[in-house]
Amino acid sequence: MKLLIVNGPNLNMLGIREKHLYGTRDYAALCAYIQQKAKELGVEAEIFQSNHEGAIVDAIQGAYQRVDGIVINPAAYTHTSVAILDALKAVQVPAAEVHLTDVTRREPFRQISYAGMACQAHFIGLGFEGYGKAMEWMKENA
Repeated sequence: MKLLIVNGPNLNMLGIREKHLYGTRDYAALCAYIQQKAKELGVEAEIFQSNHEGAIVDAIQGAYQRVDGIVINPAAYTHTSVAILDALKAVQVPAAEVHLTDVTRREPFRQISYAGMACQAHFIGLGFEGYGKAMEWMKENA
């Protein structure tokens, strides 16, 4: 099983940005966690991160007929990007949404998840472990 892990804007700044929300572990630690969890599950994880909406859309489109599932943390694009929603719908690959923080308990504008509308599972507010849970879900359901 091959999974595409998509990370949106500012996730490359983990460990630097808003430590009270995101903690002190950096993006390299997140990638290491994802790869270790993938190894434990016996799946391949391809990790992609971009601060650019079009690049994220291109990565999702590139998953068509190439991966078995997409785990996506669209970050700030969660609440704004119909383009990412449409890309997820277009490729018809099972998708799971991940957010490090509990976006349901944050600012009102964070209550809408366009990308989440195309996802079959959601792992919200679990920190790095949300990625692990999403990969487990993919292995069992995709």
